[in-house]
Amino acid sequence: MASVSYSDGRATVQFIDVDNKRKSIRLGAVPKRTAEAIKLRVEVLLNAKITNTPIDRDTANWLTGIGTDLADKLANAGLIESRDHSSLADFTASYIQRRTDVKPRTRKWMEQCRSYLIAFFGANRSLRSILPGDADDWLLWMKERYADSTTGRAVKRARQFFRSAVRSRLIPSNPFEDVKPPSMVNESRKCFVGRPIIDRILQACPDAEWRLIVALCRYGGIRCPSELMPLTWNDVNWERGRFYVHSPKTEHHEGGAGRWVPIFPELRPYLEDAFEQAEPGTVFLINRYRDANQNLRTQLQRICKRAGVETWPKLFHNLRASRETELAGEYPLHIACAWIGNSALIAQKHYLKVTDADFEKATSGVSKGSAAKCGAVDAQALQNAVQTALGSEGPGLTQPTTVSEVSHLLLPQVVSCQSLTLSSSGVEPEPRPSHGRVPPPHSEDALVGRPSQAVRASDGQGRPSHIPSSRGWI
Repeated sequence: MASVSYSDGRATVQFIDVDNKRKSIRLGAVPKRTAEAIKLRVEVLLNAKITNTPIDRDTANWLTGIGTDLADKLANAGLIESRDHSSLADFTASYIQRRTDVKPRTRKWMEQCRSYLIAFFGANRSLRSILPGDADDWLLWMKERYADSTTGRAVKRARQFFRSAVRSRLIPSNPFEDVKPPSMVNESRKCFVGRPIIDRILQACPDAEWRLIVALCRYGGIRCPSELMPLTWNDVNWERGRFYVHSPKTEHHEGGAGRWVPIFPELRPYLEDAFEQAEPGTVFLINRYRDANQNLRTQLQRICKRAGVETWPKLFHNLRASRETELAGEYPLHIACAWIGNSALIAQKHYLKVTDADFEKATSGVSKGSAAKCGAVDAQALQNAVQTALGSEGPGLTQPTTVSEVSHLLLPQVVSCQSLTLSSSGVEPEPRPSHGRVPPPHSEDALVGRPSQAVRASDGQGRPSHIPSSRGWI
């Protein structure tokens, strides 16, 4: 069906097409083995064209891996479809224009990533010419100029661009597929905004509306401004003590269009105050800053300055993250995430933070718990020791069941456990010195570090061989 001819060291594959016309594919100076392999592929492609059947998988993989020059020659011969030689600038612009399902902020990030790619590769760079090694070089170029969070976000967008090109059969593989983006978690920008600081800021707010903005962000945990501005008074259910938050950021997820948030006790006074001061017929909770060009961040910075508070890295996000940190410490994490409107993974990665209060709670809890536990253990150990000593096989002895029942036996003569001396003759009270002073207590290893003489003289089953009589106790 096809043949290979050689002239001056240059190979040419010839075949008869379906229209009975002879066509040639000039391969140039290639090894004979390569020319023969290409001839076999041409026969497979020609047979698929004649029978109008799909090609086999092996040939399809071969077509994916061949270069642009050979692919153009096969396309000119009518064996395959012509490849699209889209440039980087044209393809990315077309992709962004097609994505009518994304939010304006997402579109903005796509445009930003497109500018990063064009700045490094050039606007006219062919998509097929960008290789995995080129993607690695671009990543290093980004790291030298931008923060890790910006670089990580750009890598994900670039991977998204080229994944679409792969699905459109414009390129064989995604050069950014194995490029690992740097971590987008910046621990230095995490900040827990405590309630004393918020109280000072609330006192410095100029009116009830600004106090409500701060309270909704800090105590309601809502996103600002995307979830703040859509709030209406109809979304507030006073009877059930909750309000509904519309979430444009997560509405494309199943069940993410909105969520119910409790009217927390810390939030209710500011919500009621704003409701009482609202004009009749007012629809939205926040009315002054409905223009998208107005900057809430700048005004909050002025309020913080008036309150004498140093601003934190991410003004509104840190307020929301502080609230989730509090809720996660008081409720199960899935409840806190349901009220805040994120996932447990995102919360642990970007929101939750260990606070000074956690350290204080841990240290104070350990001290009190340890003391209580040790006290309980000591009391139980003392009770067991007394019961073992008194609950013997001796005639006429009755075993007490609690420490209180033997206190009348111990307290008159025994000051503490350390005032007892264990000897081979039983448990005897330590003799007092003639000068009347109380001797220092015995070392711990006398009672704990090594077995007592009474225990060492045992019957082989761990029981003392000699049981003291009741006279030894009183």
